[in-house]
Amino acid sequence: MNKGLLIVVSAPAGCGKDTILERVLADNDNIFYSVSATTRAIRPGEIDGVSYYFKSREEFEEMIKNSELLEYTEYCGNYYGTPKKAVMDMLEAGKDVVLKIEVEGAGNIKKMFPDCVMIFILPPSIAELDRRLHKRGTETEEVIQKRIETAKGELTYAVNYDYTIVNGALEKAIEDFETVVKAEKFRVSRNADLIKEILG
Repeated sequence: MNKGLLIVVSAPAGCGKDTILERVLADNDNIFYSVSATTRAIRPGEIDGVSYYFKSREEFEEMIKNSELLEYTEYCGNYYGTPKKAVMDMLEAGKDVVLKIEVEGAGNIKKMFPDCVMIFILPPSIAELDRRLHKRGTETEEVIQKRIETAKGELTYAVNYDYTIVNGALEKAIEDFETVVKAEKFRVSRNADLIKEILG
């Protein structure tokens, strides 16, 4: 049995990565989302073990000490990280695993797993990203402008990824994502055992 694909997804805020991933996960039985661990407080509607694994700062630092995380970062005073065991177990079982990670964490994962599939989701334009962030109506103008500046910085990292998907039309972006995953399954380097088997 072939190992599953490790799929790393990054995108600036407002590019629709969550919406794309929700649909991809709903439509594909073999693609699973890796639940992150965090020390931030649980929000209304969130479920421990589904939204995040909610940990105390002490518990999280114990995970760091015991090398239980693939990667982690500290953001706005809280830790966020990817638990190692669940990801490795799913990959070994032949399941494809999606990690939704910011650009720095994605680079660290690529060093550990050189054959991971890295996908960067792009907005059609900065103007459209600005429009989408305003449409949300959840943030102040100052916060939106900070997000735009952050997005411009993150976009410069897209060249380090294997694939870019422009989320202009949602259905097309979902189709493009699923096409990338299918294509990666046919990569020769992932099918060396199959070739040997056919050769006998």
